[in-house]
Amino acid sequence: MIKDIILASKSPRRYELLTMLGYNVKTVVSDVDEDAISAETPALLAAKLAHTKATAVMNDIGKTDLPIVAADTLVEASGEILGKPKDESDARRMLKLLSGSSHYVHTGISVILNGNEINLTDTAKVFFREVDEDEIDAYIGSKEPFDKAGAYGIQGKAGAFVERIEGDFFSIMGLPICAVTKALKELTKGQ
Repeated sequence: MIKDIILASKSPRRYELLTMLGYNVKTVVSDVDEDAISAETPALLAAKLAHTKATAVMNDIGKTDLPIVAADTLVEASGEILGKPKDESDARRMLKLLSGSSHYVHTGISVILNGNEINLTDTAKVFFREVDEDEIDAYIGSKEPFDKAGAYGIQGKAGAFVERIEGDFFSIMGLPICAVTKALKELTKGQ
C-alpha cells in the first residue's frame, strides 16, 4: 500500500485530510494559470483544472514512483461559478447569493501514477438557510471566507449556515477522500 504521495496543491485542508488518512504528504504547488482554462460546464472545469495541475507538477518534478494527487473545487450558484472572493464586497455578494438557496460544489480530482491516471469530478449539493446581514458581516469579519471558493468553508463557522447536504461532505471541504482513496487503490493495484 502506498504511504507517500505528492499533493499538487497548497491547500491546508487537502493536506490535513490526506495526513488524517495516514499518508506522508509532500506538497508541490503547480504554476497553472487557472484563468486560461475553460470547459463547457463547471463540473468539467473542476476536473480539467485538477488534471492540469497534476500534469504540471508531474512535468516539473520529472519521473517519480509516487502518486500525484491534485484537486480543484468550484462552487456553482444560479449558473455562476463562485471562486475565491476578491474582497469583502465580493464575499458579501456571494454569501447573499447562497443565502436561502441551494448550490453545487464540484471537486475535480486527478491522480497520476507511473503514466496511468484517474480523473473525475465529485459533486455535492449544499442547502443554505437564510443568513441575515449581521451574520454575513460577522462571518466576513472573521476573515474565514477569503481563501475559499464561494466565500465559505463548511468545516468552519459557515457550517452554521448549512441546513443539509446531498453528497460527500469532504468534497465540499475540497477533497473527496473516498474517491481519492479508491483512485489510489486502483492505480496501485499489483504494485
